[in-house]
Amino acid sequence: MSFPNEAGNVILWLQGTLGFVGLLVMVERMVFFQHARTRVADLLLGITNHVRKKAYAEALHEASRARGPEARVIHSVLMRHHLDRTNLREIAQEAGQLEVPRIERYLRVLLGVAMLAPMLGMFGTVLGLIEVFLKLGSADPGMARTAMAGGMFQSLVTTAVGLALAIPSYLIYLYLYGKARRMLHRLERAGIETVNIVCDSREHDRIVSFRDEVERSRETASRKGSGKGMPRPESGES
Repeated sequence: MSFPNEAGNVILWLQGTLGFVGLLVMVERMVFFQHARTRVADLLLGITNHVRKKAYAEALHEASRARGPEARVIHSVLMRHHLDRTNLREIAQEAGQLEVPRIERYLRVLLGVAMLAPMLGMFGTVLGLIEVFLKLGSADPGMARTAMAGGMFQSLVTTAVGLALAIPSYLIYLYLYGKARRMLHRLERAGIETVNIVCDSREHDRIVSFRDEVERSRETASRKGSGKGMPRPESGES
């Protein structure tokens, strides 16, 4: 059964275009989140071992090899490991903010599909009903009921198509939005932990153990004692 008017066909074509765009966005975002998965705990463990050894070149190399936005934030902090804690926090925050557009890319497009598809469906239904009533005015009274029933059925097709597009689009949008928020949280956590790793390694270098201090005191005392016990050279007789 064909749609009764050209306006309805245009609405259906628009809805089909929206559905195709929404499908492309879903596939692209799914692929992005799949490739952006990073074992942050393992990466931070390796970074910690390198930083404790002052092997920042190896730490940078390991961070650059890892994929995902968390690895890029860690790499940005390690690039400026000589700065103080406040500046390192600002660098981690700025690096995380640069990743936000990549993570939330096209999510609003998917939300727009979920909102526009049913609105277009309602618009097509209204146009279809207007066309039906215009035809009823000039139709044979015996055929009025049949024409009205068939016309209303056909005009409601756009509403059904719009809802069929909007419901899965909105559900997938909520799913992808949740993944984006969790990734942003992991970004912030990775940046903070990297800053703590770098700064804690500095504090560890400044700490002198009690044993080292005792041994240093003994060496100093032994040197002084050996200096006092040495015989003084006698002055030659004139």
